[in-house]
Amino acid sequence: MLLGCLLHLVIGIQRFFHGFMLYSVLKLCLLKPKSLPPLDPEVLSVFVPPFISRDDIQVINAGNNLNKSKRRSFRKKKERPKIENVKSLNGEQKAPDAEDIAVPKDIDLIGLPQLCFPGGLYVTSESKEDHIHFLVFTDVCGNRTYGVVAQYYQPMQVCSLTHVPVCFVPFAVCVISRYPYFNALKDCLSCLLVQLQPFKDLDVEEHLKEFAAKLFLIPSPPPGPLHLVFNMKPLQIIIPSREDPDSPIIDLDLHLPLLCFKPKQVLQIMTCILTERKIVFFSSDWALLTLVAECFMLYLHPLQWQHTFVPILSRQMLDFVMAPTSFLMGCHIDHFEEVSTETEDLILINIDNGDITHSKVAEEEPEIPDVPAQAAEAFIKRVESLQLHYDLELCHQRASTDLGELQMRRRAWQQKLNTEVQQTTLQLIVNIFREVKDHLNYEHRVFNSEEFLKTRATGDQPFYKKVLETYMFHSFLKARLNRKMDAFARLELSTQSEEERLNLMFHSPRRLTIEKMASKRFNPQRIINRRMVISMPNLQDIKLPEGPTRNSSLQRIETGVGSDAVKNCMFKIPEIHFPLMFQCVHSYYTDFFNHLSKAINTLPPDNSALLARYFYLRGLISLMQGKLLNALSDFQNLDKTDLRIFPTDLVRKIVETMPPSERLQADRKPELKKLISRVMEKQREVVKIDDHVKNFELPKTHMQLDDFVKRIQESGIVKDIDTIHRLFDALTVGRQKQIDPETFRDFYNYWKETEAEAQEVNLPPTVIEHLDKNECVYKLSCSVKTNYGVGKIALTQKRLFLLTEGGHPGYVQIAAFRDIEDVKSTTVAFLLLRIPTLRIKTFYKKEVFEANLKTECDLWYLIVKEMWAGKKMADDHKDPQYIQQALTNVLLMDAVVGALQSSKTIYAASKLSYFDRMKNEVPMMVPKTTSETLKHKINPSAGETFPQAIDVLLYTPGHLDPSERPGNAHPKLWCALNEGKVVVFDASTWSIQQHCFKMGHSKLTCMVMVEQSQVWIGSQDSIIYIINTHSMSCNKQLNDHRSDVTDIIVEKKNGIPSSLDGTVIAWNISTLKVNHIFQLPCQNLTSIKLHNDQLWCCTRSCILVVSTHEYQLQMKIEHHLKDVCSYFLCFQLFPERDEVWASYSRSSDVYIWNTKDFSSTPQKINLQDCSEITCMIRVKNQMWVGSSGSLQGKTKGKIYVISAQKKTVEKELVGHADTVKALCSAEDRYVLSGSGKEEGKIAIWKAE
Repeated sequence: MLLGCLLHLVIGIQRFFHGFMLYSVLKLCLLKPKSLPPLDPEVLSVFVPPFISRDDIQVINAGNNLNKSKRRSFRKKKERPKIENVKSLNGEQKAPDAEDIAVPKDIDLIGLPQLCFPGGLYVTSESKEDHIHFLVFTDVCGNRTYGVVAQYYQPMQVCSLTHVPVCFVPFAVCVISRYPYFNALKDCLSCLLVQLQPFKDLDVEEHLKEFAAKLFLIPSPPPGPLHLVFNMKPLQIIIPSREDPDSPIIDLDLHLPLLCFKPKQVLQIMTCILTERKIVFFSSDWALLTLVAECFMLYLHPLQWQHTFVPILSRQMLDFVMAPTSFLMGCHIDHFEEVSTETEDLILINIDNGDITHSKVAEEEPEIPDVPAQAAEAFIKRVESLQLHYDLELCHQRASTDLGELQMRRRAWQQKLNTEVQQTTLQLIVNIFREVKDHLNYEHRVFNSEEFLKTRATGDQPFYKKVLETYMFHSFLKARLNRKMDAFARLELSTQSEEERLNLMFHSPRRLTIEKMASKRFNPQRIINRRMVISMPNLQDIKLPEGPTRNSSLQRIETGVGSDAVKNCMFKIPEIHFPLMFQCVHSYYTDFFNHLSKAINTLPPDNSALLARYFYLRGLISLMQGKLLNALSDFQNLDKTDLRIFPTDLVRKIVETMPPSERLQADRKPELKKLISRVMEKQREVVKIDDHVKNFELPKTHMQLDDFVKRIQESGIVKDIDTIHRLFDALTVGRQKQIDPETFRDFYNYWKETEAEAQEVNLPPTVIEHLDKNECVYKLSCSVKTNYGVGKIALTQKRLFLLTEGGHPGYVQIAAFRDIEDVKSTTVAFLLLRIPTLRIKTFYKKEVFEANLKTECDLWYLIVKEMWAGKKMADDHKDPQYIQQALTNVLLMDAVVGALQSSKTIYAASKLSYFDRMKNEVPMMVPKTTSETLKHKINPSAGETFPQAIDVLLYTPGHLDPSERPGNAHPKLWCALNEGKVVVFDASTWSIQQHCFKMGHSKLTCMVMVEQSQVWIGSQDSIIYIINTHSMSCNKQLNDHRSDVTDIIVEKKNGIPSSLDGTVIAWNISTLKVNHIFQLPCQNLTSIKLHNDQLWCCTRSCILVVSTHEYQLQMKIEHHLKDVCSYFLCFQLFPERDEVWASYSRSSDVYIWNTKDFSSTPQKINLQDCSEITCMIRVKNQMWVGSSGSLQGKTKGKIYVISAQKKTVEKELVGHADTVKALCSAEDRYVLSGSGKEEGKIAIWKAE
């Protein structure tokens, strides 16, 4: 009787940033008599790569006796070896591995065999089918490692007697990887099992070693549209890449849970996970336990399960379910009764029959709350529309006789279905948590959970109450407050309604719009075409392509899950030849490098996404060959192809371990020297990320002004500091200049109660049809007697109307705010009483409206006057934000009156009458010319605490590309704010399309659209950021400038940026290769223009004209003013008139030179009331000049429109309360101007 066990462990390691796929390959076997109880397998030996070195060459060449040689056993080292420089396979110096070559720390070699045979190990009298299952290991930091186990049986004679029957001994081979390549490794192991069939146990060891070595040599693809393919006879193995760096790797069938559970049950399970319950999956199939659990983890993306995750428990590990904290585990169905009776408060999920139950010990079965109804309904509809059965897909297809074709067909179908499942589950997560952002304060990192819960439907509140307490949701909040642009944010942004986009611009108290109110009563299609309340400029003469309508939040989204829908490509990895010799491995790396080089050279240069992946892989191969400079050059190319996959940590380690001789060579190459400098500087920059999240709480101590400002901003009531200062004055009338907690609580509660009451307003259809769809009822009076009848006065952002009472409530228009002529508060005699009465006179009605408002009269008088003044100012300045600010003011008045119980409440409320006071104290008449030319004003700093200066503006025309979302067909306005911020508006509606993404941390200096898919943005940090207009993300940058980038122009297929030190570089727009570099013989280069092969360059001291052919100086305009401290600020060309226009600092004059005779005295145009000219732009036959001036001691911005022919000022436009800092043209039909930080707004002007 022979009894024993054998386990071979052959280990690889993740070497790089995206590393190599293999961690380890294990082989387990156990031989035991049938009569004995089950024995536990154990690990006997470990094979550690590198599998070949120079020392092995002679051993390998010794002969063909490898299979007969004695097996070597390497025990796992208990101490981690010291990190030292090691030699690569060709003997060259190479950077140290990211980790030691050893068994991963989270892999327990004692417990691992139990997981490889989770049901126990038994010798059988009959052979069984091969079986594959999957493992997940988690270390103390939450990092996961994955295993794929293949079990198979081999016959073995127990003794030499012929009459003793043959028994079948189970073996297991386990591949361990840092990445969840479930299907790929399953296919690899399947091929291995086929190859092992002819061999006896003692003969398989070299095959296992070659198998492990082959996997070790396969790199893991970087994120993006490139999958890797290699041959593992008889199958082609595909190693899929993740979609982007933030996305998970998906290499399993995502629809498996949808086959095992009904959609409602899937929602129940997701609720259990979102509420962080103790969850145990059960199945008779070990493989299903891990695959189904992993699918649910992927369904939650980008939310992440942060607790214990053990999808397979062996029979020796069942006591794990006694853990006191949240967990997700899996057991065999045989242990269902044992687990359910001995442990309480468990959610038990039977994968085999789809049942979801609770453990029997629990006294009361806790209910699983329902997913919010609207989100659940949309999810169920989409799941029911999915085609989940591959056989139905095959019905109409011809039969295939090729195994490879069958495999590719099945994979293509699965990939398409996986994408649809991802879209469905991501949309569910977005629909559940979409409105969280409305209750966040980004400046103070506060989430108002109480108010968020109050706004949820009654039936949805149990779900949210539990979810809001979880670690998972807390991490989600951190990501939102950090404005992380992950899958959730991208989908939420792409499915925003127009109302939500407008709300980003106009921060106003939450009220139910008429459209939403109507949707409760009848089909919203009846009012879908009703006009918007916010008046927009007429842009009908700018032709826009017609495209499909924007997707609503609950509609099916047909675009890719990520921001860019790029077709995936396959790259075939060259064959790895055996026997395992140094020359073979060296040849493999050489072939791999050559294949990648060929792919790079043949790929069209505009396909930068694939090009980046090839560069990345070639950099890894060069590193394995010990060619460090080649590797750095390939990684440096990622700047110009896809910056997202740049391996910063790996490059830093290469630099740190680079031999002095190679470091010297790298420093001699400018591009590598700058790359090294950038990477090493990042290491020194320790940026502490503030990731705390506070829940809003009412103050408990007295507050001075600064603390009061912070508390009000945290509450979400208002953000504007000037408004909060006025509120502070109102609440402290007649008392010390501090606010006690009781006053703050009364004010806050009254505000929220009023907000809640307004949400309950439900107007009848006969009233709704008179109102615009985006109007909201902000305040209702008590029932009062008026000369129009008895009813309640209703206030919207546009009008006052009377909601009449009686058998049939009706609508009577009182006045639109723009039509009011006068408002008075008076009294009317009634018997012996004088009843306070409000009188409103309009331009278009002879009859004056009178309402006996009694005690409410004084407040309504303040309210109507403030709204009237705000509307007038909004109309005069074409700025709809004023009316929103007036609305906030009147609601604050209302809350102050409700919170303060004193005789001075009306006086206190009057402190908030900002627009009415401005109208009375400083009548702001807008000049007629300005009013006629100004079309609209928008605020890119909406929602911020302070206004921000507008440094650069860029208008890009609309176009419709098949690869784009429909919303991208609209023209856009790009606005650069301070510290690298960029805000993008939809120029067809002037709503915010992209709320703020960052290009570094320095001031942005210039923007230009070099082609339809690219916008280049220059920065003072010397970097040119390249924006993909399809994905609205920055994945590339140009780093060749050494100082501030000051201007960018486009010439045919070249983008030509300039920098302050006089460097001009011509880049090919498609390939991003440098065509020419020219150094001007001067410093302080501020702007450039191109005309007739001449480059015009403006410096602080002169304007140079340089030939673009020979780059030689041709002409020069010298500084000619007597003021030696002045310098050239800006210039423009009028080539048709042979003129160049320029301005100096601290000067109010525009100078015009004749380009044919620079020696002649320039013509001068003086601009009245101007301190300095700041910018200019040519529009048709006019020059628009932005300036800085002053009025009554305050800075003002003025725009002068100068006729190029007459050389006279045709218009003076007074549209900004601060310096005009930027100008741009919208197809010569509109001019857009941006102002400094005191105002921070953009004006849209009609160009004639």
